[in-house]
Amino acid sequence: MTSEISTYKRFSSICFVIFALFISLSFDLNASEPIEPETHGTVSDSSHAAGAHAAKAHDPNAPVDITSIALEHVADSHSWHLWGEGHDAVALPLPIILYSSTKGLQVFSSGRFEHGHASYNGYSLVEEKVISEDPTESIFDISITKNVTQMLFSAILLFFLFTSIAKSYKTQGVTSAPKGKQSFFEPLITFVRDDIAKGNIGHGSDKYVPYLLTVFFMILVNNVFGMIPIGANLTGNIAFTLVLSVATLIITNINGNKNYWSHIFLPHAPKAIWPILIPIEIVGILTKPFALMIRLFANMTAGHIIVISLVGLIFVFKSIYIAPVSVAFALFIDVLECLVAFLQAYVFTMLTALFIGSAVADHNEDGGHNDDDEKLVVKH
Repeated sequence: MTSEISTYKRFSSICFVIFALFISLSFDLNASEPIEPETHGTVSDSSHAAGAHAAKAHDPNAPVDITSIALEHVADSHSWHLWGEGHDAVALPLPIILYSSTKGLQVFSSGRFEHGHASYNGYSLVEEKVISEDPTESIFDISITKNVTQMLFSAILLFFLFTSIAKSYKTQGVTSAPKGKQSFFEPLITFVRDDIAKGNIGHGSDKYVPYLLTVFFMILVNNVFGMIPIGANLTGNIAFTLVLSVATLIITNINGNKNYWSHIFLPHAPKAIWPILIPIEIVGILTKPFALMIRLFANMTAGHIIVISLVGLIFVFKSIYIAPVSVAFALFIDVLECLVAFLQAYVFTMLTALFIGSAVADHNEDGGHNDDDEKLVVKH
């Protein structure tokens, strides 16, 4: 169908609009605060502290801090860690982009920091935060971090993937049987269009299908990438889920019809309780996307932390007898995460469609059902 081809095109275009919002907000949330001299000290002190922490981590007799390992795994970073620790770590350096109040724009590689063991150009990396040796200098960190890199990669991947699918439909036609990647993605696309969009929005749902497809596949792809040991926990980043929920908030309220707004500001209740109901309804506008944000963020972060904690039990007890139980439970949670990866994408997209449907629903649309009932009565 021609409508299906146009849907793929609109999906590809809206994908870049959404991921641009992601980048802008991720930069903002990763901004560094001005460094106070009495709290942080000098760069050399910070470097010595980081070196002492690394030495402690390499001490075979030191207790294993599972909490710090788990939080480090789910957190963002200025380099893409692959394997190893300390100076033996293998990681892909990422661009450090700083705006300094005294030096202006500064751009260099995170490899200059040598995994936090060295300083460069008056800056040092301590606990994935760039600090300055000058206590009077304020810096704004807009670096391309690990999460931003994965976000760019997933957006580009989806863009070229669905653009190629759209071209395939142009050359082969929509009546021919899908082949290759078309046969894999077409059921998912039709599921979002027919079951999620039409099922929750109803008439006029085609207008919102590109956004719902973008949300569904961005979450699904990044959920899958996050399950890879060297992947980034992007959907467990509050900035990512926040921008998704804000986009849903904007689309829902911009398209809200008269019935939607009258239900908020002119509730169908005695006027005496309007001062109570109206503030509750206004707060409800914000709590719906807030619930979307927290649900996705908490579920994806919790899954990673649970797996790391279960594996970490082997090092905490320092016993080979705990290994089979620990690995078995970790494997079970990993398999469960495969289901959760799809389920969270579905839940976020379905609730988004439900919120949009409640905002655009026409309460006078039962006329069609009444006409059918009347025809049935006349026929009998």
